[in-house]
Amino acid sequence: MHQPVSVTKRFTFEMAHALHCHDGMCAQIHGHSYVLDVTLRGMPRQEPGDPKDGMVMDFAELKLFVNDAVIAYYDHALVLHETDRAAVDGNHELFARVRFTSWQPTCENVLLDIVDRLHKVNPVAARLHCVRLQETATSWAVWDAE
Repeated sequence: MHQPVSVTKRFTFEMAHALHCHDGMCAQIHGHSYVLDVTLRGMPRQEPGDPKDGMVMDFAELKLFVNDAVIAYYDHALVLHETDRAAVDGNHELFARVRFTSWQPTCENVLLDIVDRLHKVNPVAARLHCVRLQETATSWAVWDAE
């Protein structure tokens, strides 16, 4: 019974953004309730007696490292392209969680940034297999290692 298994944990966070030079309503600051699914793939541990026996990764550990790498950074943040920096009063408390990026803060680009953050901190042998970022009830982007 030693076969690779995929495990997924779902996360939610609130984030606002605006798309610089967009030709629609997304050019204005607006927010979303994001749903993030992180899937790891690996072999379940075969270590009888170990508290993690049979697990690809303990879901509690997965939760900790995603919260540290992604949720703590993006939750309740405003993400803007760096060319919009002059429009923000950096000294005002309303803008304490602004994240400026060199890339357009689309769902696709935020997803790729999340994947990069997760690759940097994945603490186990399981590899990042799939990450799905849902921006609205009907729209999402998916990164797949395949």
